Amino acid sequence: QVHLVESGGGLVQPGGSLRLSCAASGTTRYIYVMGWYRQAPGKQRELVATIIQSGSANYAEDVKGRFTISRDNAKETVYLQMNHLKPEDTGVYYCYAAQSVLDDEHDHWGQGTQVTVSA
Repeated sequence: QVHLVESGGGLVQPGGSLRLSCAASGTTRYIYVMGWYRQAPGKQRELVATIIQSGSANYAEDVKGRFTISRDNAKETVYLQMNHLKPEDTGVYYCYAAQSVLDDEHDHWGQGTQVTVSA
């Protein structure tokens, strides 16, 4: 199985920056996409950004231009650089990885890391 461990969350002032990291371990073969989701209190979990092995990325409209996702395939690690943070960015950020095995897709989730944007 795949294990995902997030790190880098914390408390930051509005306008500040944080860099999240997600390391994948275990049976990481056939992972074709990794990314980040977040869940604010009282809200549904939502997509933040995803990235495939080629480096092509997809972003939620709310974070586009502020966040940058990157991936180190050799380290099986994905990063999320978050700049110009807003209070609305507050939430638990979850690392995500998808595997394609035969004709099945397997989704994996980390335990989450808390990001709090507050003055």
